[in-house]
Amino acid sequence: MSPHLMSYAIMVPLVLLILWRRISRQFGRQPIRRKRMIVRVAIFAVIGCVLLLSGLRDVRLAEGLAGGIVLGAGLGLLGLRLTRFETDPERGDCYVPNPWIGAVLVALLLGRLVWRFLVLWPQMQHAESLAAAQAPGTSMTMGYQYSPLTLLVFGLLIGYYIAYYAGLLVHHRRFQRAQAR
Repeated sequence: MSPHLMSYAIMVPLVLLILWRRISRQFGRQPIRRKRMIVRVAIFAVIGCVLLLSGLRDVRLAEGLAGGIVLGAGLGLLGLRLTRFETDPERGDCYVPNPWIGAVLVALLLGRLVWRFLVLWPQMQHAESLAAAQAPGTSMTMGYQYSPLTLLVFGLLIGYYIAYYAGLLVHHRRFQRAQAR
């Protein structure tokens, strides 16, 4: 198997597994795991900061990401308002997220990734043929790797999950205090 196909054989199942786990967390009763939520907020914050570094190369990329983060944070706050908190005898404290917001976010991400792949595939094939024709040791940089719209979608997810998980932690603390009374 060629190295080119081997990378797809590894990445496609990995991405599908990640998406399946993400989709399954958008529906039904979910247990509140404070440590995991704190780690997720930290990971999304780090990813957001790393992606913002792309703004050093092109300001439009940083603008797309920042706009997505702001919109995502607003969507996260809306998601918090639509989330219900419950106590399950087996699982303990749980929350029930709004399935529509999660489904729209996943569909938006998948749609953007598929669109980006379909648009870039012919360009990548053309670039491979050009690279094969060049002398060894020369470098070809391709300027189509980044898109402000793609970073807007990533920013939307980052902003949503940071605001949503941080808000869940705050609301869970309030829920615990209300239950103690």
